[in-house]
Amino acid sequence: MRTYPTNSPHAAGRIIAMALLADGHLSKAELDLLDRLDVARQLGLARTELHSVVHGFCEDLLASASGGWADACRVDSATLFGLLAEIDDPALRRQVLQLCTCVVDADHHVADGESALLLAAVAHWGLQRDVLQAPTTDAMKHGHA
Repeated sequence: MRTYPTNSPHAAGRIIAMALLADGHLSKAELDLLDRLDVARQLGLARTELHSVVHGFCEDLLASASGGWADACRVDSATLFGLLAEIDDPALRRQVLQLCTCVVDADHHVADGESALLLAAVAHWGLQRDVLQAPTTDAMKHGHA
């Protein structure tokens, strides 16, 4: 798995890529949401850079997988926590978690892999209090927060 500098836009983008792939596939609703929220710009990346990060993450998953694509999308705990550790800035952690939550919710279904990723990020980053105090994602997406 390639590494990125701590708190870099690319490291943050890879966490978003994990959220995109956590259910085993890329949905059109999730990809459309990336554009609608201008996630690349929010992270400090060009749209093509974010796509390169997602593509690179897919390559890394496939290179380390022993099964099919669905198995490749499951990141082991050590790798997951290593990737989450690349983000240690509290504000960036909150931003990335919020974006991941929006991405996961884009298709109105939270798969087990998506839930596991979000829960791991909340626990690893110590954001339990933020989650309990945060407005719902639907309210944020519709401007009611």
